[in-house]
Amino acid sequence: MELLTPALGLFVWNLVAFLILFFILKKFAWKPILNSLKERETGISDALETADKVKAEMAHMKSENEALLAKAREERAAILRESKETADKMIAEARDKAKFEYDRIVADAQSAIEQQKNAALTDVKNSIGKMVIEVTEKVIRKELTDKADQEKYIVKLANDLAVTSN
Repeated sequence: MELLTPALGLFVWNLVAFLILFFILKKFAWKPILNSLKERETGISDALETADKVKAEMAHMKSENEALLAKAREERAAILRESKETADKMIAEARDKAKFEYDRIVADAQSAIEQQKNAALTDVKNSIGKMVIEVTEKVIRKELTDKADQEKYIVKLANDLAVTSN
């Protein structure tokens, strides 16, 4: 039981040592410990404020990024729209140019055909004229008294000319 109930002298000396230690700690250690706790508390609160500021700044940057992304999408859409309009315009111009060229070629071909037709008609007229002159010349050279003989001779000459011209 002695171990459970200490002697009065031991108790007093322990109390004196505790009080001395308490006053020494109060005089030298208590203020620095409290100051360091206060500094730590201030540092933690500053860190929390900084974290809140960073969080707000990140939210602001996120909204700016979203706005920039939306603007980039709009610009992309505008560029695509412009390129489509340019391509459509180029296609329409090429189509118009091809149609103009086609119309010009057709007109030139029709003109050439008309010229060839006129040249052929002129050749045919000249040939017929020459044939008429030749027949007339031969009829005049041969004097026939009989009208039937003249007609037979004209038919024969016409046949001869038709055979030679083929």
